[in-house]
Amino acid sequence: MTVQELPGAAAYRPTPPPAWKPITDPAPLLPDPEPYRVLGTDAVADVDPELLLRLHAELVRGRRYNAQATALTKQGRLAVYPSSTGQEACEIAAALVLEERDWLFPSYRDTLAAVARGLDPVEALTLLRGDRHTGYDPREHRIAPLCTPLATQLPHAVGLAHAARLKGDDVVALAMVGDGGTSEGDFHEALNFAAVWKAPVVFFVQNNGFAISVPLAKQTAAPSLAHKAVGYGMPGRLVDGNDAAAVHQVLSEAVARARRGGGPTLVEAVTYRMEAHTNADDATRYRVDSEVEAWKAHDPVRLLERELTGRGLLDDEGIARAKEAAERMAAALRDRMNADPELAPMDLFTHVYAEQTGQLREQAAALRAELDAEQDHDEHGAEAGR
Repeated sequence: MTVQELPGAAAYRPTPPPAWKPITDPAPLLPDPEPYRVLGTDAVADVDPELLLRLHAELVRGRRYNAQATALTKQGRLAVYPSSTGQEACEIAAALVLEERDWLFPSYRDTLAAVARGLDPVEALTLLRGDRHTGYDPREHRIAPLCTPLATQLPHAVGLAHAARLKGDDVVALAMVGDGGTSEGDFHEALNFAAVWKAPVVFFVQNNGFAISVPLAKQTAAPSLAHKAVGYGMPGRLVDGNDAAAVHQVLSEAVARARRGGGPTLVEAVTYRMEAHTNADDATRYRVDSEVEAWKAHDPVRLLERELTGRGLLDDEGIARAKEAAERMAAALRDRMNADPELAPMDLFTHVYAEQTGQLREQAAALRAELDAEQDHDEHGAEAGR
């Protein structure tokens, strides 16, 4: 029996209590209907030329970094690499808008953002190489570990940002995630907690079109991912993810808003993954070459170079210098990654638990005995050969 079938139901006209009304006006939270752009518009006149030149140099270096890391996978020096080629504007802008005291929470594809923030290029690849835990000290660099599980870094970013606010620390957390990560429960939980707590965190979604092989249209029916913000009570911003100046401006505004106590912002950057999901993926199975070629005309490096050369801020010599600097970085990265790492087998048991369990102690003792026996065998063999 439904409510309408109950006796007297026709006369029952409930009036919701005042608490149902929206806490905030939803209109200011809605994103613009089109991605925000700066390059090629009048707004570019207000951008510091030095910032544009720095963005260009970092984009060129980032493009070369992606190419070199991908080559290392083919040489067996890197187990896997999720390239961010085509998304460099998002990566670089995310790193440059943060102050030293702020925190970056990257996903597995955001090695370039970590490098642009100052992390050693080799340390950024160490986790993907499989050598050590993370490969760097997150506290030293204020960069959380590269996160392979989808979206689990987002609640961590909210927790850190909320704790910083409670302590009175002037800290903002910027959490990066792909469009596929927005389909995970962690994404929705993080946004809800952040909005309720007014945590100083910026959620930065790089919508590159595919969650591995799943296109965005099969993940959501929303007008845009930025529209999801209004459901949690925070502003949503939509930006051209290949326009480095636009991404930098939108993220800067979101970070400034968070820092002054305005709460979180959800920023969606519309971009494109030029290469496969990882070196183990065959992208030709789910997208056509013509689509990739169309996006190459909107390449972030080319867009910025066209703007800079057109305004007389960059010439062929300047482009050559940026490429030469990128080549030096790639050569150093290649040389260092070609050196075999010195591994300590007993490190397997370090940083697993604050206090080792009985099982871990037994395993450590067994490995130590095996290593000692191997060392004795080598020493005796060397003596017999003399």
